[in-house]
Amino acid sequence: MPLTRSLSMTSLSGLPLWDEEDLPVDDLLLFEIAWEVTNKVGGIYTVIQTKAKITADEWGENLFMMGPYYEHNFNTQVEQCEPPNPAVKKAMGALIDNGCLVYFGRWLIEGSPYVILFDTASAAWNLDRWKGDLWDTCGIGLPGHDREANDSLIFGSMVAWFFKELTDQLGDSPNVLAHFHEWQVGAGLILCRSRKIPLATIFTTHATLLGRYICAGNVDFYNNLHKFNVDQEAGERLIYHRYCLERAAVHCAHVFTTVSQITAVEANHMLHRKPDVVTPNGLNIKKFSAMHEFQNLHSTNKGRIQEFIRGHFYGHLDFNLEKTLFFFIAGRYEFSNKGVDIFLESLSRLNYLLKVHKNDVTVVVFFIMPAKTNNFNVETLKGQAVRKQLWYVSANPPQYIPDMNTILDRDDFTIMKRAIYATQRHTLPPVTTHNMLDDASDPILTNVRRISLFNARTDRVKVLFHPEFLSSTSPLLPMDYEEFVRGCHLGVFPSYYEPWGYTPGDLVFFFVLMGIPSVTTNLSGFGCFMEEHVSDPAAYGIYIVDRRFRSADDSCNQLTQFMFGFCQQSRRQRIIQRNRTERLSDLLDWRYLGRFYMHARSMALSRAFPDKFKMEPLAPPQTEGFRYPRPGSVPPSPSVSVHSTPHHSDEEDDDEEPYDEDKEAERDRQNIKAPFTLGATPEGKKTHPGESAN
Repeated sequence: MPLTRSLSMTSLSGLPLWDEEDLPVDDLLLFEIAWEVTNKVGGIYTVIQTKAKITADEWGENLFMMGPYYEHNFNTQVEQCEPPNPAVKKAMGALIDNGCLVYFGRWLIEGSPYVILFDTASAAWNLDRWKGDLWDTCGIGLPGHDREANDSLIFGSMVAWFFKELTDQLGDSPNVLAHFHEWQVGAGLILCRSRKIPLATIFTTHATLLGRYICAGNVDFYNNLHKFNVDQEAGERLIYHRYCLERAAVHCAHVFTTVSQITAVEANHMLHRKPDVVTPNGLNIKKFSAMHEFQNLHSTNKGRIQEFIRGHFYGHLDFNLEKTLFFFIAGRYEFSNKGVDIFLESLSRLNYLLKVHKNDVTVVVFFIMPAKTNNFNVETLKGQAVRKQLWYVSANPPQYIPDMNTILDRDDFTIMKRAIYATQRHTLPPVTTHNMLDDASDPILTNVRRISLFNARTDRVKVLFHPEFLSSTSPLLPMDYEEFVRGCHLGVFPSYYEPWGYTPGDLVFFFVLMGIPSVTTNLSGFGCFMEEHVSDPAAYGIYIVDRRFRSADDSCNQLTQFMFGFCQQSRRQRIIQRNRTERLSDLLDWRYLGRFYMHARSMALSRAFPDKFKMEPLAPPQTEGFRYPRPGSVPPSPSVSVHSTPHHSDEEDDDEEPYDEDKEAERDRQNIKAPFTLGATPEGKKTHPGESAN
């Protein structure tokens, strides 16, 4: 059954209209090539999967996705069928007739796009010959021990072979547009261009290969971009052949794109080509029908977290849970790249400020990062058992009708006293919920000891390290990740290296969709995007730490002030802020962000087929965005947007102006500011040494 097609891309309510002329998709075939098509490895899988719906709506039956074949993935995610396009079927047949297996079907995701999957194992016997072809073509040699690079060459050679057969079948019409994602599929692009196959090409890097390796070594990356000898750095890390594949693909593509402004700066230095278009990542937004629904979910899940806290801190629960805020950081355990180092230091400073100001707010901070453990911590399990026992005794009174003179007999008193006495504790609540295999050298625990955050009674900041991902089947904290996030008050992600962040643990704007305020940095793709689009991100619950132009100590102080200011907010202010945060989700919808990909495709076609497709070279790109204004209810001075002195988190001010979410949202849409142009340096921002505007 043919997919429905929508050629008119309507804008979101209040967002700028998309007025660029639509491509003649009936006379085009679009292929998206990525190693993560039907193959979940990392964040690119989410990009491809979520973007499929909006792309399929535009391209219909003319959209095809290409990736590697894995039997399990194919059997569970793909509905096998025959190719409807005769040219595609003949091109696949040419490979199959030569012993190289190719599979076709519909990917069972939103949009149901066609997928073409290449079985690299069936074509491995060609590896030596194809290595020789790559060397003769561009002088890149691949070592035998690097299986990933060898598989990428086999895959790329099969893709180039397929496109040669396809374009021979099609002739001059329809034209072919191929979009390659990341270095693993770069060999296919290189071979297509070297063989002069007539197709338009786009290459997208979601993070440069060399950048990832350098940042993993705790190097001051962004302040030394212009100093790196990239060939030497790649060679020392034994990835020079991979780096060459990525760099060659970048320079062979008609259009080069990346996912954020900060990655564009990185790519300009690492790969020596300035991206033509920045294509931010989005999600398919499914909004709640009523504003109070996500607030109710927050309240419900917060209650489940509070129950866990009652058990974990039994015997030391001398703080008011209704005045307790839950902060968290989650994702891959990359201590420096994810900003855990400055987060811990900032928590120490926050603890000091809350003590000095005698603030009755308590902050419980969760670290959800997988590490090596051998079992649950006995003290943690005991705490949950004590909580459940006390709850059971209080919730299950005697089943018989007691004598009015003795409502509770001696046995009842004995049971209740034992449950109460069991809550006594002579040790501090544990910092970690599991037994760590390498406790002495674990980076988080080592720094917790350094800053002395041991969950003492006098500490206003409590620390909980949960060294495995959350699960609803856990005996400790039986919550899925989404439920846990909804129950927290603030997500803190002060990353040093985060091109965008698309895995669930790192996905800051995943929290925006749920109305959870978050801390990010101007070194993350998401932080850069928000700085460009939102006039006052903090008013919308997006706090952006400057880690690019400030020292580490200054960044720590800024993060501390953000968290301290958040602790000063009243409950009413936090509710209003969550409403504003959730409203930003319009910005992150593929219905809006998909236009950046449309612009990249138009540019590629105009460069590959200039006689058929025209694009005015001097005209400003149609992928102009906008700046969300400050919320109408926020005072003009940031200094008075929160109280200047600490007060109770649940305290309300009688003289506060009435707040109407719908009216404020409508004012925001009507007051959207003038558009910006991709690559422009924001006013007041200095340009980094050696950095060119993108």
